[in-house]
Amino acid sequence: MPAQKIIFSGIQPSGRLNIGNYIGAISQWVEMQKNYNCIFSVVDYHAITVKQDPEELRKRIIEVTKIYLAAGIDPEKSVIFQQSAIPAHTELAWIFNCYGTHIADLNKMTQFKDKSGKNQESVSVGLYDYPVLMAADILLYDTDIVPVGEDQVQHVELARDIARRFNNEFGETFKIPQSVIRKEGARIMSLLDPAKKMSKSDVNQNNCLALLDAPEVARKKIMRAVTDSGSEISYDLKNKPALANLLTIYAQLGNREIKRLVKDNSGRGYGDFKKDLADVVVKFLEDFQKKYNKISDNDVKTILENGRQRAEEIAQVKLEQVRKLIGVR
Repeated sequence: MPAQKIIFSGIQPSGRLNIGNYIGAISQWVEMQKNYNCIFSVVDYHAITVKQDPEELRKRIIEVTKIYLAAGIDPEKSVIFQQSAIPAHTELAWIFNCYGTHIADLNKMTQFKDKSGKNQESVSVGLYDYPVLMAADILLYDTDIVPVGEDQVQHVELARDIARRFNNEFGETFKIPQSVIRKEGARIMSLLDPAKKMSKSDVNQNNCLALLDAPEVARKKIMRAVTDSGSEISYDLKNKPALANLLTIYAQLGNREIKRLVKDNSGRGYGDFKKDLADVVVKFLEDFQKKYNKISDNDVKTILENGRQRAEEIAQVKLEQVRKLIGVR
């Protein structure tokens, strides 16, 4: 029987995780545990590419881990660890800076251009170089599959290029990973602007449904969510993007098919539809937060330490192999 394939993914502990993070990533990971060897990281070194308040960052690391657990990530089945606890990530990233990464690669990264805007000369080198650290995260664990959002596919492609270049120079060392994008719900959009992705770092939190929002706060956000012209409830990404987004949220959190939702809401107005959606969101958040609140900080510390030990055991083997290949051991 062939060995199970390895999955690696992670989320930055910056901002407040929202239902977009849950639907697009975390809920997918929960399902993947059944069929894959899963490694999930809280990628705190990626978070500091933008300055963070140290106390807030410490709090968010615990919070993100609790969210993983409340969502159903099982530390008995999956490795859960804090990225900065494994020095091999940053060491391998430095090696990749020297072997396998070209300036031209990083100059193509659209996320850097989006995040730096017109200030490219004054942002941190970390923001420019973080795709190389992401490549190290992935390749360190012989990852087969990387579940990502559409905005991260380019970074997985860079990891693939780095792996190929290193392998061409030193022989087969790294697996070539594949990115996987969720077909439905991969991109949950802002409640107030369906042209923008729902972002955990959005200044206006009315755009987002945070996983730790008070349920009644979330209800008000749904009722204030923008809709499209007309009154018919239909799923039309081009002409009714706001409604398509709300239908996607309803389908994913309410475990319903979009076609069925459209049929059931035939002849109803947007207001009635949003009331039903708000009920679904409130029920989801109440259930989720009940699980979240049962997890103590000590539970998290124990799980992260166990995860560190398991991750380090894998990472050190790969890093030692690489050190010998490049001649530093």
